[in-house]
Amino acid sequence: MNIQEPLSATSNPEGSVLQCDANGHLRHLLTLRDIDKQMLTSLLDKAQAYRSPLGTPVIRNKKLAGRTVANLFFEASTRTRASFEIAATRLGADVLNLDVNMSSRIKGESILDTIYTLQAMQVDLFVVRDANAGVPASIAQAVKDYVSVVNAGESDVSHPTQGLLDLLTMRQIYPDFTNLTVAIVGDVAHSRVARSTAEGLQTLGVGELRLVCPTEFAPAPSLFPNARILSSLEDGLRGANVVMALRIQRERINNLDGIPSVDDYYANFGVTRDRMRGAAPDAIVMHPGPMNRGVEIESQLADSSSSVIEMQVTNGVAVRMAVLDTITATMDMK
Repeated sequence: MNIQEPLSATSNPEGSVLQCDANGHLRHLLTLRDIDKQMLTSLLDKAQAYRSPLGTPVIRNKKLAGRTVANLFFEASTRTRASFEIAATRLGADVLNLDVNMSSRIKGESILDTIYTLQAMQVDLFVVRDANAGVPASIAQAVKDYVSVVNAGESDVSHPTQGLLDLLTMRQIYPDFTNLTVAIVGDVAHSRVARSTAEGLQTLGVGELRLVCPTEFAPAPSLFPNARILSSLEDGLRGANVVMALRIQRERINNLDGIPSVDDYYANFGVTRDRMRGAAPDAIVMHPGPMNRGVEIESQLADSSSSVIEMQVTNGVAVRMAVLDTITATMDMK
């Protein structure tokens, strides 16, 4: 393996074969693809146990005492990075946050050389976000067998902990997914959130998954098997129980020519209170953040009683605690 460059996305596009040890225990979390229903449910159950109501003391323990977690965010992040830091701290870990602007990568050091350096400092677990596909799997292949990797966002390919927190939020409102209709609205083609959330929903047996987007943002159908791809927002929202709005991923679009203008997008695909009247009466509204109010979602809707966006953020810490706890338990078995 050439340690100067990460593996290409095609050499291990999902990293699913790396995730579990020989006994089927979770060693790395790289993708929700191929994680079975039992493991997915176990992670959600553990996350629910770590969930404390707002305004009450948070749950803390020492499950990660003596462990060091390095948050390597080579791509900008606020929510995910803060959430992982809080999660690891509440579990008693020592936490290192590597500032991308101060990273040796800027000076020309390869990602894997950075990993090897931190591994020599006895970092146990790497939380990695990168704009390039294949990086988390590359690192997972390279680290020692007592070190683990969590994917905190990978290009447009995968964002497994975001998918988990979305699933947890839905399950708190609708415990049975089998009759649930979920509409994901927006730039589906470039959204790693859409990919991971869809993978988890289908594993849990969602009743119907709709991907609602302009033709310019329509994904390859093969990436979302059994989902309906719709170009009409009215049709997409009709009777939906869950509506998730996505922002336009401008940083991942090679050619911005021809994509809808902000005004055109909001006029045709902005999720508003008026348009939500076509959804189920008890429908909830979600957004992975950051939100562009007045572009993909109406501001008043985002702040309404139908919105569970703040609940998603709260659930993010619980989910990341559950993931770190589960992976550390696998480490302790070695």
